[in-house]
Amino acid sequence: MTISALSQPPAAPAAAAPAADRMAAVRAWLAVVALLVVAMVILGGATRLTGSGLSITEWKPVTGAIPPLSDAAWAEEYAKYRATPQYKLLNAGMALSEFKFIFLWEWTHRLLGRLIGLVYILPLVVFAVRGTVRGRLLWILAGIGMLGGLQGAIGWIMVHSGLQPGMTAVAPVKLMLHLLAACLVLAAVLAVWVGLRPRAEPAAPTRLRVTAWLLVGLSFIQIGLGALVAGLHAGLIYNTWPLMDGQLVPGPQVLWPLTPWWLNLFGTVATVQFDHRVGAYALLALALSHAVDAARHAGGRPAARRAAMLAVIVGLQAVLGILTLLLQVPLWAGLLHQLGAVAVLAVAVIHARRIGLAAAPLRASAALAR
Repeated sequence: MTISALSQPPAAPAAAAPAADRMAAVRAWLAVVALLVVAMVILGGATRLTGSGLSITEWKPVTGAIPPLSDAAWAEEYAKYRATPQYKLLNAGMALSEFKFIFLWEWTHRLLGRLIGLVYILPLVVFAVRGTVRGRLLWILAGIGMLGGLQGAIGWIMVHSGLQPGMTAVAPVKLMLHLLAACLVLAAVLAVWVGLRPRAEPAAPTRLRVTAWLLVGLSFIQIGLGALVAGLHAGLIYNTWPLMDGQLVPGPQVLWPLTPWWLNLFGTVATVQFDHRVGAYALLALALSHAVDAARHAGGRPAARRAAMLAVIVGLQAVLGILTLLLQVPLWAGLLHQLGAVAVLAVAVIHARRIGLAAAPLRASAALAR
């Protein structure tokens, strides 16, 4: 359900202004939540790139917030990790100091998740009790909170998949679901944030509204493909561009070795990397065509400026992706590339929401504030 669909009968501008003032604190809160979710995504990327995700072998939502505080506690956690397949197959002989390094990465990642939960739930309760948010807006915000809780559960399911016999990393598909769930939370928060204070601007043609939302959908697909690349370490091979295995399009023996064919979409390293490349080309082409279309039919208007900015960000993200591939995914490049993906998604969501609300901004704002 879109927030614009929550509109009540038209309200006068004078009535809408006080409602917008009451929403200022809510918008500030949502902005903080969005920034924390972005930080969570980047920290999750660092956890993955440092191989830290399986260092904590238990899920303790409350007591797990306290790290080991004594030598005995560290020894106990280290003993649990030494029983995992990852340690036995990849990290046998790892020193305790090295274990502490990866443990603290994962512990910080989980701690930030707990912090986001508190930062989201406690103010929401206060806003609800005071009547600042109510009705359908309250239900939407509660639903986003439930999605955030589900995201934590998906995270543990993902980690648990990497603790199974013979596994040395989390299942790539579950890593993809974990990242996409976080991005969905971010997109939902930003959508509400925009809807609480839509800006009056000329209505855009239907075609621009459709392509704006297509950019959001394609951004999600590309992020999912990137998660598969990360999960299969597909960025560590075929480190050339624009050719891959010496060709623009590798042969079927490279891309489709598994049967049935659809298994290659999730389990063949070459296929996953190739799909991510094609997704980048498609996203860039759509962003550029959308920007040109907006310049022709909404020249000088906010929609045209946002479309141009989105195209620039997508282009920079494509360049960063190529650089990350050529350098074989150093930590700094991998994190910047993940941050770029989040930036593309965030700008695409804001752009699409503003275009969608351009027709009746005051009515939509008043409806959410009621």
